[in-house]
Amino acid sequence: MYQAARLVQQTARGQTRDPQATAASLGSIFMTSPAHVDDVYRDVNGIRSGLSVLSQQLGTDNSARDLELTGYVITLLHLERKLSGARHLLDNIASGLDAIRGDSEYGPEMTADVVSALAGIYTSTVSTLTPRIMVQGEPGILQATESRDMIRALLLAGMRAAVLWRQCGGSRIRLLFKRKAMLAHTNALLRGS
Repeated sequence: MYQAARLVQQTARGQTRDPQATAASLGSIFMTSPAHVDDVYRDVNGIRSGLSVLSQQLGTDNSARDLELTGYVITLLHLERKLSGARHLLDNIASGLDAIRGDSEYGPEMTADVVSALAGIYTSTVSTLTPRIMVQGEPGILQATESRDMIRALLLAGMRAAVLWRQCGGSRIRLLFKRKAMLAHTNALLRGS
């Protein structure tokens, strides 16, 4: 979730995104029935960027925390709970992904058309729920079709991460009260990869 939120933030501000993190996040959307959690992002290198952001957010240096980023993650978690109870929206997401998946389990190459299709899925499903995620950034960038599509596709990736978090026993409460344990695990993953 933190990786997707950071990528959204970077896109909205016209900053350079980590291509490996972007590919791993967007590819995760297509991993709807993984055998293991690790399969969703292929390996730790695909989420290194997100682990670094999470480490900063959970760390003791309050000046390193990004409240905008935290707001995106909290809203994603809230929307995921609403989405999980909306079977028709989940069915629409599944059928939309099947239509663009192709032969690859990890999804097709992330061309502008695929990103646009993912953005369309987000717009017709998650975006219909409230509260809507209000992305902050440069107005000119936010109005550009390519940027809007990428932001929406990345928000769909953030929603995928929120679903995975809940499936693994995560919750908003756990995020608040298990910070120390999560920080230790995050830092261990960063050191090991």
